[in-house]
Amino acid sequence: MNNIQFYVGLTDRRWYDFLRQEPRSDVNFWKPSAKTFKALPPNGPFLFLLKKPAHAIVGMGYFAGKMAVPLREAWNIFGPRNGVGSYEEFHRLIYGNRYGPSTDNATILCLTLNTPVFFEPADWVPAPADWGHGIVQGKRFNTGEPAGLHLWQRVDQVLQQYRPAALSSEPVVSDLVLEPVVSYRTALRQVRPEQRAFQEIVKQAYDSKCAISGEKTVPVLEAAHIKPYAEAGPSIVSNGLLLRSDLHRLFDRHYLTINADSLRVEVSKRIKEEFSNGVAYYQYDGQKLRLPHERLERPAQQFLRLHNERYKG
Repeated sequence: MNNIQFYVGLTDRRWYDFLRQEPRSDVNFWKPSAKTFKALPPNGPFLFLLKKPAHAIVGMGYFAGKMAVPLREAWNIFGPRNGVGSYEEFHRLIYGNRYGPSTDNATILCLTLNTPVFFEPADWVPAPADWGHGIVQGKRFNTGEPAGLHLWQRVDQVLQQYRPAALSSEPVVSDLVLEPVVSYRTALRQVRPEQRAFQEIVKQAYDSKCAISGEKTVPVLEAAHIKPYAEAGPSIVSNGLLLRSDLHRLFDRHYLTINADSLRVEVSKRIKEEFSNGVAYYQYDGQKLRLPHERLERPAQQFLRLHNERYKG
């Protein structure tokens, strides 16, 4: 069995009960303060553990990325995918879990989880017997360790019932974690993850600056999929680049690429040959890509190599 790193996060029954009512393309596993989260690589399995008295694993999703945004903005991005039906209820829930004056400007941490699966109560998996009383947010596990392997095997048995007949194997897309992870998909209707969430997690990873030009004008910045979504490219931060809109179009049409080994921009001579212009773009040829500060948020080599293969210099 390949070594799998996964995370078990504590949540409450209301969040689970609300979100399991209908298929969701992604959900917000929010935290009431803006502390960071570095426990998982993009696409890592994130398990949902209900707090006591239930104290059971009731589902999972795949970690897409994180964003720190004001409370109102979190509602604008996710809406009911926050786990409640109205902004007023969301506001009350947040301030039931944090200190300080009640305001719409308070910043919370949002963890975007793609393709969530929620188990029926009969399929709940009891929490590990040695789960410490001092664990108030969650814990990282690894199948290379006995406790992690035992827990994953128990959850995996339940997941067998929630995946469709045709399985696909998707690798973990961090250069730091090279082992493949079997991608379990709910048998429910699949919907494209909300692009506003993808836009925001990529924008924050790149500090709201174009990864090539350094452009900071937010309305012209777009989150580009390196491997296209239409070809099963996941909406996760390591499959994204923040690009100025014109550079995004050139990237999508393979007039420019990012070398997977050097992380330098390559601009095709076809721009000049086919359009008799484009001089302004050749200033970026050979330029080093502007990278996110956190290594796990940087573009995955496997996606860049796929793009390189389609680039015609």
